[in-house]
Amino acid sequence: MSARLSIVNPVATPRSHADGDRFPPAPRPETLDGATVALYWNGKQNGLDALVKARELIEAAYEDVTFVEMTGALGGTTRYLSEEQLTLIEEKVDALVGTSADCGSCTSWLIRDLCEVERRGVPAIGYTAAIFDEDARFSAKTFGVPEACPVIVPECFSNKDTAEIHRMVEESFAEVVECLTKPRPVFDVLPEFASMVLESAPELHYGGGDLLEAFDEMQRRFVANGWSDGMPLVPPTRAKVDAMVAASGLDGGHVVGDFAPGFGIGTVEKIAANAVMAGCRPETMPVIMAMMECVLDPSIGLRTWAMSTGPQAPVVLVSGPIADEIGMNRGMCALGPGSVSEVNVAIGRALRLIMMNVGLSYPGITDMDTIGTPMKFSACVAENEERTPWAPWRVQQGHSLEESTVTVNVPYGMTEFFDFQNSDPEKLIESWSTLTSHAVGTPSAGAWLIKKDAPLEAGYPFHGTFSNLLLMAPDHAAAFAAAGWTPADIKEAIHRRTKLPFRQLMLNQSMPAFETSHPELRWLLDAPETPVTVNPSADCFELFVVGAKAGRSQFCFGGTNSVTKPVIRR
Repeated sequence: MSARLSIVNPVATPRSHADGDRFPPAPRPETLDGATVALYWNGKQNGLDALVKARELIEAAYEDVTFVEMTGALGGTTRYLSEEQLTLIEEKVDALVGTSADCGSCTSWLIRDLCEVERRGVPAIGYTAAIFDEDARFSAKTFGVPEACPVIVPECFSNKDTAEIHRMVEESFAEVVECLTKPRPVFDVLPEFASMVLESAPELHYGGGDLLEAFDEMQRRFVANGWSDGMPLVPPTRAKVDAMVAASGLDGGHVVGDFAPGFGIGTVEKIAANAVMAGCRPETMPVIMAMMECVLDPSIGLRTWAMSTGPQAPVVLVSGPIADEIGMNRGMCALGPGSVSEVNVAIGRALRLIMMNVGLSYPGITDMDTIGTPMKFSACVAENEERTPWAPWRVQQGHSLEESTVTVNVPYGMTEFFDFQNSDPEKLIESWSTLTSHAVGTPSAGAWLIKKDAPLEAGYPFHGTFSNLLLMAPDHAAAFAAAGWTPADIKEAIHRRTKLPFRQLMLNQSMPAFETSHPELRWLLDAPETPVTVNPSADCFELFVVGAKAGRSQFCFGGTNSVTKPVIRR
């Protein structure tokens, strides 16, 4: 070997490997005779069918058991236990049976609940589909009780009939009993996972006959370890990473935050290394650091969408003078690909690599996306301020004209809105609403019907706030502005027209969750064809002008609460 390539290690240390909290599992009773057992449902479809069978089996096996039926106090499709419920469990309950863990984010949140219950001295189990086994055990380790008990069943309860669910619950009952009544051995060594390769060395070295061979070896090893997004990476050499760190104005060891879902310790150096790998140059570092502040804001709920079985992917919006200074594309093909969007693509790609190697969101254990989406590679644009007929985006968000801002929104998908025909805003709205009304089939469409809202800091999707992002072509924006319409007018008009019959909107939602969340709307059960709004308010729509000529906009549907942060030059 005549050449050696040395790079900065881009993989963060998880907080659980450093100084993370660690709690022993709860003591187990010898029997459930005379016990009070909580049957806890986190809102996932068909989970109640499993709890019905679990109750039947416990009643047959034990005497004088009292049951407490509980539904997560906050949330919608996925719910979680409130502090009040956890206190009730601690004071009144002897054991808890929970369901269901059969998607990426609901597995994480259910295991979070189990760990919280165990920490309060109450043994708990949660039914978990086999494909989410490692996901569940990783979450138990992350939340400080690695001995927590996911009871593994072969299939998801979702999309299964009652008979099949009951069979799985019956076949796993012996394990439920063992987990609830036999002492749990405390792990001397924290578990590791086959799907996740961690590395603590500060630098990594690769060799070959020449530097190109060493580069190829680095690429091969990164793919094998799961640290790559699947495309060739720029080697994060010490010189390149140091230049990025210097551009941040912070020390390389400065901790920006712990990045979910793995709670990797996000130092400036780790962020910089991944930005280099994505192809970013030092002048982009202030934008990247603002992007980090966005995804660390609790209201965006990084852990949920990073682990989800859904194809949620961040869209990054940059507004202000820095966009032009660093060479971002705000016109034709702003979402890429192409050399004209090199800076946009690199910034968006940096976020994905940081999510993977700092947040430890890796496919197969902490990213459980059912199919995936190309949006996960990169989605970053700059505002076309010259052709924005209203105040620039950052000003609308409460910042000054002189500032630059970064916004992150995380939609489920993106689809084109095409209208070359109309200049009348009412007709544009009518045309647009044919699209917004039928973006059904995502968890956010009609989700307000099954939610109990929580504070924004509770994290997506539990606070009940969604932002459907309209990437508006300049020609469409001009047509509205010429008629005197403001962004608020457009949002209100789209919301008013975005309706579907209650029956149709509830097709993929849980009726018990609706009845729990909105007893005042039970009258809709007797009038199922009543049109109801897909979203709770006009605030669920946002407009961002970007792109070139012609009336082709993009609708990014089902997005998280959008988070905007200023770009700070240190």
